[in-house]
Amino acid sequence: MDALYTAAATANGREGRAVSSDGRIDLALALPPALGGNGEGTNPEQLFAAGYAACFASAMSSVAREMKVDTKDVSVTAEVSIGKDDSGFGLAVVMRVELPEALEGETGRRLVEATHAYCPYSKATRGNIEVELVIE
Repeated sequence: MDALYTAAATANGREGRAVSSDGRIDLALALPPALGGNGEGTNPEQLFAAGYAACFASAMSSVAREMKVDTKDVSVTAEVSIGKDDSGFGLAVVMRVELPEALEGETGRRLVEATHAYCPYSKATRGNIEVELVIE
């Protein structure tokens, strides 16, 4: 791969801080109450959900240009779950894509599936974690 940009962040665990190399991200980290924490900070699942949703929405814009469809009213929500699996812990994602009425049906389904094939986060997760696509 020919890198166009590299982001760097440092964290010291699930309860501590996460800081990006440029200082734009400086967040307290905390376990959510569902995992026994106090919830007084963000957590890796929230950060992953925000990144994946943003990347997917951006990828959708690129795919939509190729398909010659308008995605200005599209909204993407990534729900990232953590749970126990055969090897300890694992992640799963439900990607909820809210499409305007004009993109309902076959065109919208093709757009979401093509975006999932194109999005760098989707490529990184493919074959590693379950990602369910939900069109709303």
